[in-house]
Amino acid sequence: MKIEEKIISAVSGIIKRLTGVEPEAGKIVIQKTRKDFRGDLTIVVFPIVKLLKRSPEEVAETIGRALVEEVEEVEEFNAVKGFLNLSLTERYWLGFLEENLKDDKFGYMPAKPNSAPVVVEYSSPNTNKPLHLGHIRNNLLGYSVSRLLEASGKSVKKVNLVNDRGIHICKSMLAWIKYGNGETPESSGKKGDKLVGDYYVRFESELRRQVAAIMESEGAGEDEARKKAPLMLEAQDLLRKWEARDGEVTRIWKMMNSWVYEGFDATYKRLGVDFDKIYYESDTYLLGRDIVLEGLEKRVMFKKEDNSVWVDLSAYKLDDKLLLRSDGTSVYMTQDIGTAQLRYDDFEPEKMVYVVGNEQNHHFNVLRRVLKKLGKPYADAIYHLSYGMVELPDGKMKSREGTVVDADDLMDEMVTTAERITGELGKTSGFDNEEKKWLYHTIGLGALKYFILKVDPKKNMLFNPEESVDFNGNTGPFIQYTYARICSVLRKAGSDRLDNAPGVLKDVTLNEKEKQLLKSLYDFPETLREAASELSPARIANYVYELAREFNQFYHDCSILNEPDTRISDMRLCLSRLTAVTIRNAMALLGIDVPERM
Repeated sequence: MKIEEKIISAVSGIIKRLTGVEPEAGKIVIQKTRKDFRGDLTIVVFPIVKLLKRSPEEVAETIGRALVEEVEEVEEFNAVKGFLNLSLTERYWLGFLEENLKDDKFGYMPAKPNSAPVVVEYSSPNTNKPLHLGHIRNNLLGYSVSRLLEASGKSVKKVNLVNDRGIHICKSMLAWIKYGNGETPESSGKKGDKLVGDYYVRFESELRRQVAAIMESEGAGEDEARKKAPLMLEAQDLLRKWEARDGEVTRIWKMMNSWVYEGFDATYKRLGVDFDKIYYESDTYLLGRDIVLEGLEKRVMFKKEDNSVWVDLSAYKLDDKLLLRSDGTSVYMTQDIGTAQLRYDDFEPEKMVYVVGNEQNHHFNVLRRVLKKLGKPYADAIYHLSYGMVELPDGKMKSREGTVVDADDLMDEMVTTAERITGELGKTSGFDNEEKKWLYHTIGLGALKYFILKVDPKKNMLFNPEESVDFNGNTGPFIQYTYARICSVLRKAGSDRLDNAPGVLKDVTLNEKEKQLLKSLYDFPETLREAASELSPARIANYVYELAREFNQFYHDCSILNEPDTRISDMRLCLSRLTAVTIRNAMALLGIDVPERM
């Protein structure tokens, strides 16, 4: 039983003994004591004042005295207005350290057998362009959320939905057909996703010329001119041929997509993310269309005069939603209906988490409502993890203009920056070339991941590569360096001493810095559970930064290996070891490696 549960149980017993009435569940609220007060845990007295019919001060005094007598871990108490602050015994804190010292999975919960999985969808790229900075935030969020859920005991299925159909894909295809002269990744030396992305930009460039000419010659507005432009009409014709499974169009589509997938795979591997299953919109939209037509038969949907199919959402105070166009072609909502059904059929999950930007908030609200109208049992299982956009110091990115920050280029820049700064600080002494290469990659990617994941997912963020690779402040390299520092201390102590160190834990006294570090370590399992519940890697990122800060203050004030009292020195080694494990485990939840030497 956790100490909080033990105290709540004791308080409940005290109240029942005094009043004859057992308090309702949730009435007894316990939290961490604020740093400006003495104590470890605090009971909020106000909710139970009415039960005892005494003043908050009297209630706190009564319960505090009883807890000191009845709960051996409670050493003393102090009452401040409506709050009862409890101090736990040194024996309790040292027992916590000894109990968890050799647990390499400290903080993680074991998997629950035979539980329904949580499906987490992330990445969801289009096959008309390479991955960019926005995709990086998406992938890092999705992967980290998956790790959090797994560490909290959930079964998780990581999935990707590739947008491999639609007008955007046809734009790249058409540009390659018209201007490509048979160019391939092999003939050009370009990565496949970048080659296809170049043709998407080429299409938009040529289209702008046509639009400008139509606007000038006909006096048309830009939207009207885009609709009339020959290139756009050709792209729409190509889409119709693709949906009709035209042989040559299908061949080109498969060929160009294969180039993109090879490029994506290389980027995913470098970024350190993976998937258990990949779905393709070219498959899911067909099932979605069948489900919509079923709904039409059951009169859940309705058809307009132009033969387009819609769903009435007025009961939810939403506008009617188009599900099939008049020519029978699908919209995004149609394929999402099909995808949800496929995932339910594949996994029967307890929850389906969609990691998608906040511009799609309305889309997912509508998706849930449509599935509910269709009577789907998984409608309420859909959860949209909405996240904000990533912006750069000079503004937003635009794919069609080719002004995005390419994911591969950004990773190159991060590694190069890490190499420069690490070299300037002299942190690679004694490393051979392969070790240096690994270290630069680990620091560069760690800086990128941490900088992005420390921001609350719901917030927009400004990404500054130079600021992220800093060995001071709230950054990945600062935490990585702290871990390497601890590993250096542990190496110097030697494995034999580390193995024997726990034997002294009952015979030492903790100073304030040691106790504060122990309390920070104690918070990790609960922080992990909260982060998993909130689907927020930022909770872990900011926790591990504070832990690293706490350790560095302890390291500054408390000698470890040079402490003359070997019992205290050994206890501090134990404390350092559990801190290292916790930092490693926390950073792993963010998909970040930690080097043992720097």
